[in-house]
Amino acid sequence: MPVAVPPHPAEPADRLRFGFGTNGFACHRLDDVLTVLADLGYDSVGLTLDHGHLDPYAADLPRRVDRLAQRLDRLGLAVMVETGAPYLLDPWHKHHPTLMSVPGAERRVELLARAVRIAADLGAPAVHLCSGPAPQGVPEEEAWKRLAARCEEVLDIAREHGVALGFEPEPYMFVDTVERVLELRRRLGDPGLFGITLDIGHAHCVEERPLLDCVALAAPHLLNVQIEDMRRGIHEHLELGAGEIDFPPVLAALKSAGYRGPVSVEIQGASLDAPDVARRSLEFLKSAEPS
Repeated sequence: MPVAVPPHPAEPADRLRFGFGTNGFACHRLDDVLTVLADLGYDSVGLTLDHGHLDPYAADLPRRVDRLAQRLDRLGLAVMVETGAPYLLDPWHKHHPTLMSVPGAERRVELLARAVRIAADLGAPAVHLCSGPAPQGVPEEEAWKRLAARCEEVLDIAREHGVALGFEPEPYMFVDTVERVLELRRRLGDPGLFGITLDIGHAHCVEERPLLDCVALAAPHLLNVQIEDMRRGIHEHLELGAGEIDFPPVLAALKSAGYRGPVSVEIQGASLDAPDVARRSLEFLKSAEPS
């Protein structure tokens, strides 16, 4: 049996809480991912539901979730449930079917319902989701209507379990900017359990407004932050310091906005060197965080 590690030493109450996404540890067993992150000193884990770590369609899912909840508790790790696995529902097409697909949207709703129930059982405050690509040949207004209708279905399930939804604007998807997430939120009637997952690299990549303005725009509804480096117009997740982003002002803006959720490193291509990438990332973030 794994040995429980002692809790991390006390930290200042106003420091940011750093995490790392499991999709950057594709070559590790989930138990080993959690051990590495806890040993390095991370506060949380971004748990992507996928076949390799926690398969939401596993026959023994309740047992796995219960065991994972106990493991997270022993290691002192918070968790955010993420649903960005690109091929979980379709082995040929990334992120399909989407909440706008006809047919197929019901499969995405069912996956998100599973994610909400898993989050509730793990004590995760929110589930991350995104829109997927725009349907070919569908007028924009029709796509908005489909997306809002399906999000409302998921929201009904989220309300039953007291779990929030953190919607992420993703490059080259139908909802790709913070402003478009806010538009979706307005169409849903500004529900309290519908917030934003802000990916710092994505915002730098595609947003027209300056990055710090994106943080400010998202801040009132911010539930989850993902972070990596990136270059303008190139959707490639880079190690911190390898791209164009000036991180100290970004971290300062998150702190000034009163954000207290996870800031989770999202480098999917890190798997072959994951422990070292995770170590370097945490060292970078701690040195970049203003005191």
